[in-house]
Amino acid sequence: MPLALWALTISAFAVGTTEFVIVGLLPTIAANLGVSIPSAGLLVSLYALGVTIGAPVLTAMADRVPRKTLLLLLLALFTLGNAYAAFAPDYGSLVVARFITGLAHGVFFAIASTIATDLVEPEKESSAIALVFLGLTVALVTGVPLGTFIGQNFGWQSTFLGVVALGVIGFIASAILVPANLTKTASAGVKAQLQVLTSPRLLLVYLITAVGYGGNFIAFTFLAPMLNEVTGLSASAVSLVLLLYGASVAVGNIAGGQLADRIGAVASLTVIFAGLAISLVALGALLTSPIAAIAVAAFWGGFAFANVPPLQSYVVQIAREVSPGAVDVASGLNIGAFNLGIAGGAWAGGLVVEGIGLAAAPYIAAGVVVVGIVLARLSGRLNATMPQAVAAE
Repeated sequence: MPLALWALTISAFAVGTTEFVIVGLLPTIAANLGVSIPSAGLLVSLYALGVTIGAPVLTAMADRVPRKTLLLLLLALFTLGNAYAAFAPDYGSLVVARFITGLAHGVFFAIASTIATDLVEPEKESSAIALVFLGLTVALVTGVPLGTFIGQNFGWQSTFLGVVALGVIGFIASAILVPANLTKTASAGVKAQLQVLTSPRLLLVYLITAVGYGGNFIAFTFLAPMLNEVTGLSASAVSLVLLLYGASVAVGNIAGGQLADRIGAVASLTVIFAGLAISLVALGALLTSPIAAIAVAAFWGGFAFANVPPLQSYVVQIAREVSPGAVDVASGLNIGAFNLGIAGGAWAGGLVVEGIGLAAAPYIAAGVVVVGIVLARLSGRLNATMPQAVAAE
């Protein structure tokens, strides 16, 4: 794999840490700022909302900006947003800081995905995207547990200061390793962007992304409170569970990309979503047993993010047929769909926690993921009817 991909991986590690570290800090932040757990969960939803808005809108607006310049600008905005979060005096300020940081996140992953596919042969596209997203999954392995530990022992503000340092490292790595002469796709005109927004094939994949990927966050957003209050684990034990979960995610992410390269997007998504739904049901059933809950969490992680490479490469493949001049915009919309799913999942999870209780969240999440399987199979059938459909089966 080209060296430039590793620079994107390093930057993705920084961006991924700030996205998911909040999950482990929800109880700490809620107690410190005097808000409820579901209210603290909005810090996940509103960050994701910033990504949802920023990914398609800012990607289209920055269409003519050289890709390396855009990457560096995004990493600078990301770093400043986290610095603001570290010094936020109240809950409202922290919400604003999270939203601003989310704007940078969305465009980063949209541009990084299309750069990754440009740097490799077509048969390696899913694996290249998986390598970029490996930074995000490694963040789950190391950044999230370490950030949670730091926040629990030194204050959640210290965690955000650590993320600022990661942002600076990502900026330097990208400045040094990412080439300046990156291939630039043709600027997306209004017609090309409308083709993306009105394509039934692309809209269906965006729905699969939001439902299948986002359903997981009904449970994942409240993993720390579930392990604290239902399973009875200590704060330090929760950090260790997050470490196991993240390690499993890293393996699953790479395996998901390789699986999609071998058997196609729809077939791989069917397998991955089925494994995810089974994992969530098992978590709900075994949540009161500490040893069993830890074992299931480790298994669960392998499926939780394995769907990212096939979903993102699927969108890029279809966009090249539907609207070749707007592949970046199409990619950005899917990053938005990922985070619309996160926002919706975190919000729905808050409603479940308030209305039914923490223990119900995994079961509801599993039901939503099953809907993702149905949509994926429907997408495969729709593509099969197209004269030049992508190799999805």
